[in-house]
Amino acid sequence: MRVLLVEDDTMIGESLREALRRQGMAADWVRDGDAADAALATERFDAVLLDLGLPRRDGLSVLRALRERGDTTPVIVLTARDALPDKVAGLDAGADDYLPKPFELDELLARLRALRRRHEGRALSVLQVADLRLDPATHEVSRAGRPVLLSAREFSLLQLLLERPGAIVSRAQLEDRLYGWGEEVESNAISVYMHQLRKKLGDDLLHTVRGLGYYAGPAKDGRST
Repeated sequence: MRVLLVEDDTMIGESLREALRRQGMAADWVRDGDAADAALATERFDAVLLDLGLPRRDGLSVLRALRERGDTTPVIVLTARDALPDKVAGLDAGADDYLPKPFELDELLARLRALRRRHEGRALSVLQVADLRLDPATHEVSRAGRPVLLSAREFSLLQLLLERPGAIVSRAQLEDRLYGWGEEVESNAISVYMHQLRKKLGDDLLHTVRGLGYYAGPAKDGRST
C-alpha cells in the first residue's frame, strides 16, 4: 500500500512515516500544499493522509483540486480542527474520513484498511485464495490452517496479489506500490521476494507470467510458471 502523507509538522510527519513503513507500507511525505498537489497530479497512491493547515496551499484546496480532476484516491483528513463545521467542510470537499489530532496509530491503521476495502468493493478484511489466507488487520498469513511468518515486504507483496486474484500485475506496478521516494530498488527485488514467498507458501498459487508479471490464484493455461 502506497500512502502520501501531507503534514507540515516535522515531529508528526517523521513519526507517522516511520510507523507506516514499519507496517510494510510505502509512505511518501510532503510538507506543504503545493508539493502535495504536484505529487497527486503526477503519481498514484492508494491513500492520502491530509493535514488541513498547510503552508502555501490549504489542505481543503488540495482536496478540492484532487476531486475536480476526477481522482477518487481515498483521503483521510488528519487535523487539529475538530469543530463540527470543519469536519463538515472536509467531508463535503471530498474527504472519505476525518480523524482529529491527537489520534491513536491503531485507529488510523484500521481506518486505512477500511477505506481500502471500500475503495476496492470488498466487505471483508481477510483476503483468501483457496486455503491461503491473509489478514491485513493482524498481519497473519496461513496456508491450510498453518501459520506462515513473512517479512513486512513479503506480506505487502502477497497482499497486493491477493487483492486481485487472477489479475496479472507487472513488476513496475508492484515496485510503484511497494517502494516510496528515496528507497533503493534492486532490479531483481520483486523476483527475490516472489521466490521467498513460494518457498514459504508453495508454488501452486503464486505464478510468474514471463514478460508480463505475476498473479495469485490457480495456474492459467500453461502460460505461467
